[in-house]
Amino acid sequence: MKILKQLMIFLIFVLTSISAAQAATAMTVYKSPTCGCCEKYVDYLRENGFTVKTENESNMDAIKKNYGMSHAASCHTALVNGYVVEGHVPVSAIRKLLKEKPAIIGISVPGMKMNSPGMGEMKKGTLTVYAVPKDGKDPYVFSVE
Repeated sequence: MKILKQLMIFLIFVLTSISAAQAATAMTVYKSPTCGCCEKYVDYLRENGFTVKTENESNMDAIKKNYGMSHAASCHTALVNGYVVEGHVPVSAIRKLLKEKPAIIGISVPGMKMNSPGMGEMKKGTLTVYAVPKDGKDPYVFSVE
């Protein structure tokens, strides 16, 4: 009886671990092979539960143009669940995007903001994340993180 109980606990543990692994959101990040802040951002995503595949790309301008982010460009470009995440976007904004599922291309923190993940110390309430519409219109505020 004791062995059966231990086996049941072990199976519950294994099944819970498998579920947790499957629950991790997969993401692909296109980045320059020589960019240190891109690596820090990828580490940040992984630390926050994302499964990240990286693709080193020497022509990031072509990637941004291909995914509609040229006018909201930053350092690296990520793809997650049909959306584009451009630049050093906080995980909280990515989770909001995936939960709300708006009809947009994706979200962006344009440029290289020093208070963004992978760039320096984040200061809550100081980082503007923009939504990038599908219709080519100007980006608008998605959230302030």
